[in-house]
Amino acid sequence: MQQQVNNPLHGKTLETILNELVAYYGWPELGARIRINCFNDSPSIKSSLKFLRKTDWARKKVEDLYVSTSFDM
Repeated sequence: MQQQVNNPLHGKTLETILNELVAYYGWPELGARIRINCFNDSPSIKSSLKFLRKTDWARKKVEDLYVSTSFDM
Protein backbone atom coordinates (compact mmCIF):
# COMPACT_ATOMS: atom_id res chain seq x y z
CA MET A 1 0.00 0.00 0.00
CA GLN A 2 1.36 3.41 -0.96
CA GLN A 3 1.72 6.23 1.56
CA GLN A 4 -0.18 9.47 0.91
CA VAL A 5 2.66 11.69 2.16
CA ASN A 6 2.23 14.54 -0.33
CA ASN A 7 -1.57 14.43 -0.54
CA PRO A 8 -3.00 17.39 1.47
CA LEU A 9 -6.47 15.78 1.36
CA HIS A 10 -5.33 12.52 2.95
CA GLY A 11 -7.41 11.78 6.03
CA LYS A 12 -9.84 14.65 5.36
CA THR A 13 -13.49 13.87 4.79
CA LEU A 14 -15.55 15.93 2.38
CA GLU A 15 -17.59 17.15 5.34
CA THR A 16 -14.45 18.36 7.16
CA ILE A 17 -13.22 20.12 4.02
CA LEU A 18 -16.57 21.83 3.49
CA ASN A 19 -16.89 22.87 7.15
CA GLU A 20 -13.40 24.40 7.10
CA LEU A 21 -14.10 26.29 3.87
CA VAL A 22 -17.41 27.64 5.21
CA ALA A 23 -15.74 28.69 8.48
CA TYR A 24 -12.95 30.43 6.57
CA TYR A 25 -14.90 32.08 3.72
CA GLY A 26 -18.56 31.98 4.76
CA TRP A 27 -21.35 30.90 2.39
CA PRO A 28 -21.52 34.15 0.34
CA GLU A 29 -17.79 34.16 -0.49
CA LEU A 30 -17.72 30.41 -1.08
CA GLY A 31 -20.66 30.78 -3.46
CA ALA A 32 -18.85 33.56 -5.30
CA ARG A 33 -15.67 31.48 -5.65
CA ILE A 34 -17.47 28.28 -6.68
CA ARG A 35 -20.66 29.15 -8.54
CA ILE A 36 -23.00 26.29 -7.70
CA ASN A 37 -26.56 26.66 -6.44
CA CYS A 38 -26.10 24.64 -3.26
CA PHE A 39 -23.71 27.38 -2.04
CA ASN A 40 -25.89 30.30 -3.13
CA ASP A 41 -29.52 29.25 -2.63
CA SER A 42 -30.38 28.35 1.00
CA PRO A 43 -26.97 26.76 1.64
CA SER A 44 -26.47 24.05 4.22
CA ILE A 45 -23.77 21.51 4.88
CA LYS A 46 -26.22 18.62 4.39
CA SER A 47 -27.54 19.73 0.99
CA SER A 48 -24.07 20.68 -0.22
CA LEU A 49 -22.62 17.31 0.78
CA LYS A 50 -25.44 15.51 -1.03
CA PHE A 51 -24.74 17.45 -4.23
CA LEU A 52 -20.94 17.22 -4.00
CA ARG A 53 -20.99 13.47 -3.44
CA LYS A 54 -22.94 13.00 -6.69
CA THR A 55 -21.16 15.61 -8.82
CA ASP A 56 -17.47 14.93 -9.47
CA TRP A 57 -16.65 18.25 -11.18
CA ALA A 58 -18.08 20.27 -8.26
CA ARG A 59 -16.28 18.14 -5.69
CA LYS A 60 -13.01 18.69 -7.56
CA LYS A 61 -13.54 22.46 -7.47
CA VAL A 62 -14.12 22.31 -3.69
CA GLU A 63 -11.05 20.14 -3.15
CA ASP A 64 -8.91 22.40 -5.36
CA LEU A 65 -10.04 25.48 -3.44
CA TYR A 66 -9.28 23.73 -0.15
CA VAL A 67 -5.76 22.82 -1.30
CA SER A 68 -5.08 26.36 -2.54
CA THR A 69 -6.39 28.03 0.61
CA SER A 70 -4.00 28.92 3.41
CA PHE A 71 -5.85 28.37 6.70
CA ASP A 72 -4.12 30.94 8.92
CA MET A 73 -7.09 31.53 11.22
